[in-house]
Formats: sequence, C-alpha cells, structure tokens
Amino acid sequence: MTVCIIGNSLSALTLAKAIVKQNIYVDVLYSKKNSYINKTRTIGISKSNTDYLNKHVINVNKLLWKIKKIEIFSDNLNKEKIADFVNDDEQVFSMIKNHQLYQLLDENLSKNKYFDLKLFSNKNSSLISNYDLVINCEYSNFISKKYFSKKIIKDYDSKAFTTIITHEKILNDVAVQIFSDKGPLAFLPISNTQTSVVYSVYNSLNEKKENIKKIIRNKNLKYKIKKIDEISSFDLKAFNLRSYHFKNILAFGDLLHKIHPFAGQGFNMSIRDTKYLVNIIKEKIDLGLPLDESVSIEFENSLRHKNFIFLSGLDLIYEFFNIERNFKNNYLGKSVQLISKYPEINKIFKQIADKGVLI
Repeated sequence: MTVCIIGNSLSALTLAKAIVKQNIYVDVLYSKKNSYINKTRTIGISKSNTDYLNKHVINVNKLLWKIKKIEIFSDNLNKEKIADFVNDDEQVFSMIKNHQLYQLLDENLSKNKYFDLKLFSNKNSSLISNYDLVINCEYSNFISKKYFSKKIIKDYDSKAFTTIITHEKILNDVAVQIFSDKGPLAFLPISNTQTSVVYSVYNSLNEKKENIKKIIRNKNLKYKIKKIDEISSFDLKAFNLRSYHFKNILAFGDLLHKIHPFAGQGFNMSIRDTKYLVNIIKEKIDLGLPLDESVSIEFENSLRHKNFIFLSGLDLIYEFFNIERNFKNNYLGKSVQLISKYPEINKIFKQIADKGVLI
C-alpha cells in the first residue's frame, strides 16, 4: 500500500516523513525540484507542535531557538506595551529557519526505504490513477485548478517583507510584535545575534525595499543592528477551501488554507492537520481497511469546521487592530491592555496559539 503526495513543499515533506514513520510507503510526485529555499524565511512553531515533530516526525531540537515571551506594542500608544504572553516553565514557541528544516527532511527522506521521489507533469498525469489515496499539496498544478478552485478568499491589499537582521549579542528570547501605522511588524529571535523580521505593509505597491530597511531600524526597540539581509516579499491573501477533497484526492498544506502571517500560524495549522491525517491513516491500517476516499471524507468532516473557526478568529483579531490603525485612536489598544492582565484570559490566548483550539 502506497500513499501519493503531490508536491515537495515543506508541508508535503513533513507529512511524508510522518507517514513513512508508520512504515507506510510514500511516493512524492514533484513538478520541479526546490533548488532554492528562501533563507530569510523563518517559522514560529508552537510548543505542542514542536513536541509532535520531535516524537512523530523528526527531531528538530538542534534547529530550534526557544522564545519564552511575546510582547505586543502599539504605535497608537507611543510604543507602550499592550500585552505580553509568557510561560514561566517553558517556551511559548520556537523559531526555526525554513531552509534548515527543509534540508533536514529532504536528506532524511532520501535515505528512507519507504520513500520515493518521482517527476510529475501533465504528460504523465495518469500516474495518480495507480494510487488509492492522493494528497495534493500544490497550489497551482492542473489538478488544483480543475478540482480545488472554489475558495473563500480575502485579499489584504498588503505585502509581507521578510529579512534577517544581525545585531550585537544580547539575551534574545523575547519576541516583539508592533502594530504600526503601516501594518504589523514582528521581531522574532533566531539566536542571540540574529533576529527574523516579518513586516506586513498595507497598500504596499510603492513601498521600496530600502524604505523597509529604514522602517525596521526606526521601529526597532532593542537591537543594535549591524546588518540587514536582502529583503524578500510576497503578496498577502488568506483563503480556505470550500471542499477538502475530490473523490480520493485530498487537498493539503498551502492548497488547503492560507492565513495572514501576523499570528505565525500557517505552518502550525499544517502540523495540526498532519496529526489528524496520520491518525486517520494509522487507524485504517490497524483495522485492515484500505487507504481510499474514506480517508479524505473523514479528514474533511473532522477538520473543516475547526479550521474555518480558527481562521475566522485570527482574521477577527487582525481586523480588530486594523480598526485602531484606521481611526488612529488608542481605545482598542487600551482595552486589550486591560483585559490581557487577567490570568485566565492570557491562558486562553496561549492555549489557542499553542493548540489551535480550546480543549
């Protein structure tokens, strides 16, 4: 029995590694090799998800930089702190570089006897008919365009700029999120001398990369910056598929859902989806049942409503701060500042950020 995964993205390889750990054969079909992985991109991974990766996918401890506190500021409050989230006993989340995680998964899978990599295109599209379960992780291939075009889409009219700053050495385990007049700006530590920066800028068509570097220096609250790496950018849109599957083809990863990066939940959602999907696959195997369309149906029934609620909730938080920016007042920030001081509310926010749900 072999599972087919279309695409060789980070989400696809993570899922592939989780499945082969169950001693199930996985063929990854790719249209082109990921020869270049952007080295300015980083991922924040929640505590529960790093635990899952380490136990059920691959040990990533050597690649992680642990964050013990998140501080949130607002320009409307003259850079006064709105809230902070802290775990006294452990990290709130961890940072990891995209290209390092990708390389670790790629090298490990290439040595695994249950894994195979095959070139895939329109010319040999009939190849997928050989599999009872096909998991499509590619956003723009012909299968996605034909069967997975119906989405709930939101265009933020924004662009995300990412880079890494090198600075003088400090104890660097506190992440900072600033809700500025141009958009959310996050400083995410990845070592004591380097910090990842993600800046989501509204109406950014005329925004130049050199301006972004100047803004980063001006908004920076604590670093003595030595160097700012090359800046990368991408347009910001959020979407959620209306249907998760077509017959035995299941949508997954970036094809399934996408979210604004201000909350750092994109890859975390994919890891949570991986947990559900691998458990469904494992249960089918244990019961001697085939891996077919029933896997896709069960996955959609279990997760579609949960993902929709989670995505809607994060978008609501984004719009909450967007209202404050548009009206240039500090009433909302003051309100958040007040309620965030209650331990139970703080605990709820941390629970949602960590596990995606309240349980």
